Amino acid sequence: MSSENEKPSEEPEQLALIRETVRKAKVPRAKPRTWRGAALAKELPVARVVVNKGVLHLDQFFDYAVPEELDEAARPGVRVRVRFGAGAHQVKNGRREGGRLIDGFLVERRAESDYSGPLAALADVVSPEPVLGPELLGLARAVADRYAGSLADVLQLAVPPRSAAAEGRPSPEPLPPPPAPEPGSWTRYEQGPAFLDSLVHGGAPRAVWNALPGPYWAEEIARAVAATLASGRGALVVVPDGRAADRVDTALTEVLGEGRHVLLTAETGPEKRYARWLAARRGSVRAVVGTRAAMFAPVRDLGLVVVWDDGDGSHSELHAPQPHTREVLLLRAAHDRCAFLLGSTSCTVEAAQLVESGWARALTAGRERVRASAPLVRTVGDGELARDEAARAARLPSLAWQTVREGLKTGPVLVQVPRRGYVPRLACERCRTPARCRHCAGPLEAPGQRELRCGWCGRDDPDWHCAECGSVRLRAQVVGARRTAEELGRAFPAVPVRTSGRDHVLDSVPGRPALVVSTPGAEPVAEGGYAAALLLDGWAMLGRPDLRAGEEALRRWIDAASLVRGQAEGGTVVVVAEPTLRPVQALVRWDPVGHARRELAERAELGFPPVSRMAAVSGPPEAVESFLAAAALPPDAEVLGPVPLPVVRPGGARRPGDPPPGEQWERALVRVPPGSGAALAAALKQARAARTARGGGDPVRVRVDPLDIG
Repeated sequence: MSSENEKPSEEPEQLALIRETVRKAKVPRAKPRTWRGAALAKELPVARVVVNKGVLHLDQFFDYAVPEELDEAARPGVRVRVRFGAGAHQVKNGRREGGRLIDGFLVERRAESDYSGPLAALADVVSPEPVLGPELLGLARAVADRYAGSLADVLQLAVPPRSAAAEGRPSPEPLPPPPAPEPGSWTRYEQGPAFLDSLVHGGAPRAVWNALPGPYWAEEIARAVAATLASGRGALVVVPDGRAADRVDTALTEVLGEGRHVLLTAETGPEKRYARWLAARRGSVRAVVGTRAAMFAPVRDLGLVVVWDDGDGSHSELHAPQPHTREVLLLRAAHDRCAFLLGSTSCTVEAAQLVESGWARALTAGRERVRASAPLVRTVGDGELARDEAARAARLPSLAWQTVREGLKTGPVLVQVPRRGYVPRLACERCRTPARCRHCAGPLEAPGQRELRCGWCGRDDPDWHCAECGSVRLRAQVVGARRTAEELGRAFPAVPVRTSGRDHVLDSVPGRPALVVSTPGAEPVAEGGYAAALLLDGWAMLGRPDLRAGEEALRRWIDAASLVRGQAEGGTVVVVAEPTLRPVQALVRWDPVGHARRELAERAELGFPPVSRMAAVSGPPEAVESFLAAAALPPDAEVLGPVPLPVVRPGGARRPGDPPPGEQWERALVRVPPGSGAALAAALKQARAARTARGGGDPVRVRVDPLDIG
């Protein structure tokens, strides 16, 4: 009993002793939340920080005091925690206090602050690992300015989330530069060996590469990377999806061996992906290949950037400020003065513009080599379909039946069917020229079978007539229902039918006879190549109400046809589309570069992107009107619209940028001529910042260089 009674009396005495010891301490105890009373760093006591706040009116650096205990860890580039939002009245002992904890990056240590008032102190250094170097910071700033966004938003895309386990593990020692590679299949291109030789000797060539059909493009990218690494520099390759990344990864391993490159894709997993990102940041590896997010990878001594298939929509970032891989790598090539390679089996208008402007040179093969590598392309138009009994009965033309039967004798046959959701646009019934507005050249629509109206500027056009042939009759460019894999299975009951699409994408198929039905972009690679391919429902792709409809259809067709064996091996492609149309003719001639050049000339005449710069402003009608009225747009800016956007039904599928379900939004397009793009982005950014600062009510979304403008 006595021992139990003595314990309570001893505990208060011990607590009192501890409190008295703390009170008599000569040095004040530092408090991590505010560091009140703590001594500051003796040298460079000010830290300049970019806080993780994406709102535009806070798109600036903020100064914080550096406590002495954090002096060693608080180096430029590290992640920090700071107090943000404290008012000027919350000052104690010369130190600002209050606000909530928020993440940020320390970008600079300074002797003095430009701010004359009291500073808050750094709350903590999250990790001593420097992850934000000056090169990456400069790139992020340039991307934010180009796309009218904030630096914090770009840094969220550029720097992956932290993994303490990955940071705690050392990265492997870097390997010495590899020997210069042999040209290999680059000899098929007229300037291919010279391009590699320039990379080996430290040059910075810039090229737009029209790759020949076949399976060699991944190996050719790997050899370009090897040539860059041989010069002692680094290389970065960005591809549209994980399947393409795996192909380049395999090719790099075969050319370079293990340990010289890393793969950055979403499938890798956060910890492993961050460990690989750190390996590049620390200089352990000099080559990186990955999907969209890898465009910001911190490669040391960058000597080459490569973007493959820049027309693929996966290269456009979904999160603010929605940059495009091609444009980011163009900025990197300019900032780092490194080589640039834009490759594809097709050719976008933006790629053609790089060549036409003289910024890059064309890297192509001779016509004889192209004809030898490409399959034979045959067409089936409306007239043949109307006279074809087989097409009327089973919606598959006789030529397609014959091609499938012949192809199945020697290997698999690919059948490309457009995915659901393609919407028809209007065109002249006689000559198929797209119906466009006489004011702004935007696409004409007939919503609800009412009067014609422009999808860009909203003007009515009741007296439309075709500028090419004078006809006044219109038609929707999509005809009939979709063909299905079941129909082909019934037609060829002894042949296995495999499907590849949105829900289940195949990477590859065996070289045995089979029917492979795929949506565009999901075509698997066949061992030894496909014997034949059918490109069905061409109207569904050419008839989309989009400025890029022809370019996109040709790209999808060429991507699929590139998987077919060459003409010398009997490879045949049948496309069901009107043979007189420009994209179909380009496919028959296998001339995507010529198609892109003609498209570029036409867009220059009409003032379309990429010759002009455009921005889309969308939101509730009153919000869009007030935003445009308040924005100090350049004098040469032209506002098209606004026009109503389709209402998204609750529970329905939504695309990035769509309005909230059930709400009626409008969209206006702002167009400026060449040379005014930077001024347009700055004006839109300033208007958004002012609106956000005063709590501007209804949301307004701004996207510079939108992919889909109608």
